[in-house]
Amino acid sequence: MSMNQTPMSERVHIGFFGKRNAGKSSVMNAVTGQELAVVSEVKGTTTDPVYKSMELLPLGPVVMMDTPGIDDGGELGNLRVKKSYQVLNKTDAAVLVIDGAVGTSEEDRALLDRIRKKNIPFVVAINKKELADKDAEKSAKEELSLDDRQIAFVSAATGEGIYELKEQIAAIAATEEPEKYLVRDLLEPSDIVVLVVPIDSAAPKGRLILPQQQTIRDILEADAVSVVVKETELKTTLEQFRKRPKMVITDSQVFAQVSEDTPEDILLTSFSILMARYKGNLEQAVRGVTALDRLEDGDTVLISEGCTHHRQCDDIGTVKIPGWIREYTGGKEIRIETTSGTEFPDDLTKYKLIIHCGGCMLNEREMKYRLSCAADQGVPMTNYGIMIAYVKGILKRSVEVFPEIYKVL
Repeated sequence: MSMNQTPMSERVHIGFFGKRNAGKSSVMNAVTGQELAVVSEVKGTTTDPVYKSMELLPLGPVVMMDTPGIDDGGELGNLRVKKSYQVLNKTDAAVLVIDGAVGTSEEDRALLDRIRKKNIPFVVAINKKELADKDAEKSAKEELSLDDRQIAFVSAATGEGIYELKEQIAAIAATEEPEKYLVRDLLEPSDIVVLVVPIDSAAPKGRLILPQQQTIRDILEADAVSVVVKETELKTTLEQFRKRPKMVITDSQVFAQVSEDTPEDILLTSFSILMARYKGNLEQAVRGVTALDRLEDGDTVLISEGCTHHRQCDDIGTVKIPGWIREYTGGKEIRIETTSGTEFPDDLTKYKLIIHCGGCMLNEREMKYRLSCAADQGVPMTNYGIMIAYVKGILKRSVEVFPEIYKVL
């Protein structure tokens, strides 16, 4: 992703699902007008989910997702089916593609039931209109209990009905939720915000990480002023301002040092805590972090990251956080497990606590799915920044900028 692109996590995710050879890839290609996915008469051509970021009018920035067939079999096929179902967790709008020449199947009905249970807006696309029985659309509506807005009769081969399908997708994917901000709503024009960005072996060369980019953009949208410094330069920089900065936002890894160098009359928080509020899980994360105080020998903690990256010798997820946990618990024998990227266990019951990254690479639906999984199974869940602030004794200060969360503490 270049700095000029909308991040994947901020794009509408549109997933195409269905049985093998129903025409999922062909329908997706027809909707986008591009050859995004490989098309073949051979069953099971799509073996892994395919993601493509693009602009789709009238929606704007989207991620198109093609998936393996839900009727695959065998040990490898079952893994592919599982991958398809996992894609549902990040799907903002689903298109269930059914072969019009074959009709609906038990697999189609089971998938649609799951889509409905997850409250995912959807359209059922009856494909191969040119080969289908004249009553195929009517039969599908009755069998699947669909209304006219939830079904489209199309031909990926001829293009018939594709424009109407695109309009239906746009209608179900459009959101009317109020716009959310990282930090903009906390600022006034001309406020000064100092961002603390460590540059170490884990920092990507030549660029800033996504939360830092997004925060700078949000500050500019507020007509405020952003100043970016390394942690070693913070104290000197603060002394140079004629006007007092409104806030300091830091990378969580240097929370303790930054807190010490930031005067008490300047608000302090972290990129990770801002991201937790942005993703809607700040209160759950603040409440969840207190599970650290209840850990016992032999307990297992899951540390989960939403992205994959090359592990450094001082990696935060696999090295630093486990070290801080053991230090905070007085050296108790705590088992640590880690996941990254799309990996997230279905069964969380063996964990006493989940510590998640800020989730900047996950879209809102997938982050909410992970949070609800933890809540439903009674497992406390927090995030990196809140956990670090808690063990360093500065959590109350770092959420003071959010009065409703400060009351929780």
